[in-house]
Amino acid sequence: MAEAPTSCDCFVSLPPGSHHNHVIFGKNSDRPRDEVQEVAHHPAASHPPGCLLECTYIQIPQVEQTHAVVLSKPAWMWGAEMGANDQGVCIGNEAVWTRETVSPGEALLGMDLVRLGLERGDSAWAALQVITGLLEQHGQGGQCRETPEPFSYHNTFLLVDRAEAWVLETAGRLWVAQKVSDPVKNISNQLTIGTEITAEHPELRSVAQANGWWDGEGEFNFSQVFSPENPPARMELAKQRYKGGTELLQQHDGSVTVEVMMSILRDKPSGICMDSGGFCTTGSMVSVLPTDTSLPCIHFFTATPDPSRSIFKPFIFSDCSTPVPRVVSPQFGPDDPVRKQPRFQSQVDRRHDLYKAHQVALSNMDSNPDEGLAIYNILRDLESQCLSEISAMLRGEIPGDELGDLFFDCVDTEIKFYQ
Repeated sequence: MAEAPTSCDCFVSLPPGSHHNHVIFGKNSDRPRDEVQEVAHHPAASHPPGCLLECTYIQIPQVEQTHAVVLSKPAWMWGAEMGANDQGVCIGNEAVWTRETVSPGEALLGMDLVRLGLERGDSAWAALQVITGLLEQHGQGGQCRETPEPFSYHNTFLLVDRAEAWVLETAGRLWVAQKVSDPVKNISNQLTIGTEITAEHPELRSVAQANGWWDGEGEFNFSQVFSPENPPARMELAKQRYKGGTELLQQHDGSVTVEVMMSILRDKPSGICMDSGGFCTTGSMVSVLPTDTSLPCIHFFTATPDPSRSIFKPFIFSDCSTPVPRVVSPQFGPDDPVRKQPRFQSQVDRRHDLYKAHQVALSNMDSNPDEGLAIYNILRDLESQCLSEISAMLRGEIPGDELGDLFFDCVDTEIKFYQ
């Protein structure tokens, strides 16, 4: 079987870990190198009672009202690697393997659960309850990449809002959750919740005891009980990245800013910005969630691979946000290989306009480093200018409603520079 994805990393800084009175969220999505990640905005919507929702592989009952969401997602699936909603909630997920067997059947992907949590949850805790309820009802499973070779996993999640953050770790339909108490926190492809459990599936301990994983005496340590006896190599490698990510966060404990979070996601020596064999960081996200609810949340996306050679572009929820089709991939309807049975028997070109332009720019940078570096420096200056404007907005110097089209403007400008 082909090499499996190695990593993803999620980070959060809570006051007093942040320099300002902001909650700061960040994630790198590490996926197959040629997989296209799009950034899609879906407005809030009302749905007729009794209708069904088509997720990546299965249908589930739709709710009557869904929140507006912005998602960074592999273009072939319904769900998302990471995203935010208009209620100030951000979620990212990680692949893990546990003693519970990964179901061979199709169910909800962890990425589907990310999107469902955002569409239905108005706080981090509410989104966690959405995810655990759907997990218990429908389970998790199904092919997690766009190839016919089997590859599935369980999931952990980092859920964040303006006031708090939660880590949710799953094993099949079982789950455990921990409210984050430290100023800074990161998760990677491993179980991290030990004995400090805030909430759990009602049958978690009885299942562990029935399988002989726990004797029912003494403290219950979830990561020790449910971690596999022979973990995949990628889980062992994740320990190194988890330690490196923790060290990077702790170096800035008390002074984390959006710029610091972006620099962490761009860090190659730690492996956080991944480039290994057939896999790399295919999309990145940073969010600033002011604790002052009168200020808007700002979400930054690359929509292109390798954040060390991409720029972050800001998105702000607005009633009049301009659609950005140039970061949305083509649609193939019923002819999409993910929709046809058997699945993934062919490949289609899912590249969006920005992805194509970025590919050409990277090729030119490699062949003509001086010219490529000059263009990239100009774009990084654009990123810095955007960050300056946003800092001014958060200080009350610029009205937030004037920045609703920033994402469209930045994408359009980036493509023009590449051309």
